[in-house]
Amino acid sequence: MANVLSTEKRVSIISALVEGVSVRATARMFDVSKDTVMKLGVDLGEACARYQDEALRELPCRRLQVDEVWSFVYSKQKNVPPAVQGVFGYGDVWTFTAIDAETKLIPSFLIGSRDAGSATEFLQDVASRLASRVQLTTDGHKMYLSAVEEAFGGAIDFAQLVKMYGAAPEGPEVRYSPAECIGCERTAVTGQPDPKHVSTSYVERSNLTVRMSVRRFTRLTNAFSKKLRNHAAAVALFTAHYNFCRIHQTIRCTPAMAAGLTARVWSIADLVGLLPPPVAAKRGPYKQRPTEGANSN
Repeated sequence: MANVLSTEKRVSIISALVEGVSVRATARMFDVSKDTVMKLGVDLGEACARYQDEALRELPCRRLQVDEVWSFVYSKQKNVPPAVQGVFGYGDVWTFTAIDAETKLIPSFLIGSRDAGSATEFLQDVASRLASRVQLTTDGHKMYLSAVEEAFGGAIDFAQLVKMYGAAPEGPEVRYSPAECIGCERTAVTGQPDPKHVSTSYVERSNLTVRMSVRRFTRLTNAFSKKLRNHAAAVALFTAHYNFCRIHQTIRCTPAMAAGLTARVWSIADLVGLLPPPVAAKRGPYKQRPTEGANSN
């Protein structure tokens, strides 16, 4: 019989992955191969994507914040081989996410380029999941102006929060420090957004959660996605765990519970249950070596 992972070991491996442990470290911790960990993560991530695509519908969100977080696949943009220059999935990729300021639910994500095409596709998906009119806040990137119009028309209260930064810090000790934010400007674009709720704080904090919980987003390490499929599966696994399993400190329940999608906190075992149960398949027949001197014709 072939070796298969037990449900208990599947749960242990996924528990490590959703807490930001790398694939190689997880393989060492549970004495399995790197390929086994990767295959389980991809299979479950794709199952999570399918489940959330069906479950996250008619959402009661009222105040959404949208942003995009950078990462890369295969190699940094400057190191992409000439043969695949310009091919999406090699070099820079951006993960668009939305978060509901009240329930803290992440209703959708999209991995694409940082352009109006990807932003429009993402916001059209967000719009298809909402039960009613919402207030939406983005940063000052121009791509959102046309994307919001394409996705929502005039049926939205849309504002942009434009931050202004001072001079970038200098010196080796502050090389990775961001420039100081010296002010921000709130601009109403469509409808009548409430100025009190024009903010991107929650989605920016969500970006930090992504970088802490998905190892391949961690900066200044060798933990990055080698394939776009692996990258997308890791994000889907993160969002499912975040929405259904992780109790948010401020709301004292999971975002899915706050949004009325479920009545209980999911366990990692529930998440793993989105996969079919492990089944041991029979090995194929072994080929027999011809005996010495036997006719091989």
